[in-house]
Amino acid sequence: MADKSQVCSVWVGSETGILKGVSLSKKQAFNFCEMSCLSRDQEVCILGWGDQHETEVLVGSVNGTVKTFSTEKGIFTETRQCGESTQGRFTGLAVTDSALITCVETGLLRVWKEGSTDTVEINAGTNVCRMRQNPSQRNQVATGGKENGLKVWDLERPETPIFTSKNVRNDWLDLRVPEWVRDMAFIPDSDKIVTCTGHHQVRVYDPASPQRRPVLEAHFGEYPLTALSLPANQDSVVVGNTHGELAILDLRKGLVRGCLKGLAGGVRGLQCHPSLPLVASCGLDRFLRVHSLEDRSLQHKVYLKSRLNCVLLSSKDLELSSSAITGDVEEVKEEGGEVDEVWDTMEMIKDQAKKRATEEEEAVVTGVEKTTKKRKVVK
Repeated sequence: MADKSQVCSVWVGSETGILKGVSLSKKQAFNFCEMSCLSRDQEVCILGWGDQHETEVLVGSVNGTVKTFSTEKGIFTETRQCGESTQGRFTGLAVTDSALITCVETGLLRVWKEGSTDTVEINAGTNVCRMRQNPSQRNQVATGGKENGLKVWDLERPETPIFTSKNVRNDWLDLRVPEWVRDMAFIPDSDKIVTCTGHHQVRVYDPASPQRRPVLEAHFGEYPLTALSLPANQDSVVVGNTHGELAILDLRKGLVRGCLKGLAGGVRGLQCHPSLPLVASCGLDRFLRVHSLEDRSLQHKVYLKSRLNCVLLSSKDLELSSSAITGDVEEVKEEGGEVDEVWDTMEMIKDQAKKRATEEEEAVVTGVEKTTKKRKVVK
């Protein structure tokens, strides 16, 4: 399995509990799991890198286990019980120099120190939808959820958050605006944080400014936003919603630059490549798609047979060719090729059969007309 995992540049987690690796250069996909003991409680809900060299993939399951998959060996090397199914799904996974960070829906944020049974526990509030780590300051994480505003935590001082957002002002009817943070990301080379909400809002917060309300707010579509990711150019953000719509928004003016087409189901996973103008998305339609952010064209489309929850991109070139693979592989074909094969196998309907059928129908109709005429004469 090592030769298969080493060529994979995209990792996807499915509802069936299977970790799928995809090689875009070879148009191949591989399943990394024990097929004999699959169950619904092993559904993969979050993925993350276990180290900076991207040799380990952290797989968070619904049953509260965090598995470590080695991309060099092609096997699962470790399994840790980091929660219970009663506490909700994992909403975030991250690692520091010597600790594992987990967060669940009930708001329990834990820091699991390596080689120690003691854990640091933080109550981030109820109904947490997402937890993200600051890539420049790895001891900082952000949390947010339904009626649970954006909070930034310093894990070295976990008593109180270092930043707590404030809800926007009441609307024109003087009614409170509901909060629902679905995803967030730290903008590099700044203190700003961008979030997307379940009320189709994109907001930018600046903890360095005196105000705790968003410094920028934009709207996209009419449906709840589920995921976002920052491209390499850092002046835009890619968001996806529950109706399979992807859009690129300008973070300077709050305007929509363009939309990425081709999706047929709700977006659950979204990630931009750290150096290339590419974005990968997955969701309920069972497809992994890779779009170009330059011309917004669809570069790759791979059918993976299961409903997908999360996607993880490698920082290397996604189409980098590698050594040949030996063994049984599952070849992934583009959708257009499958459609062409279906049309090629279908039999052609000849026109002669249609002509015979029409002639028989005409003969029956003329026969009926003659009998009706004869009946009238007898009367």
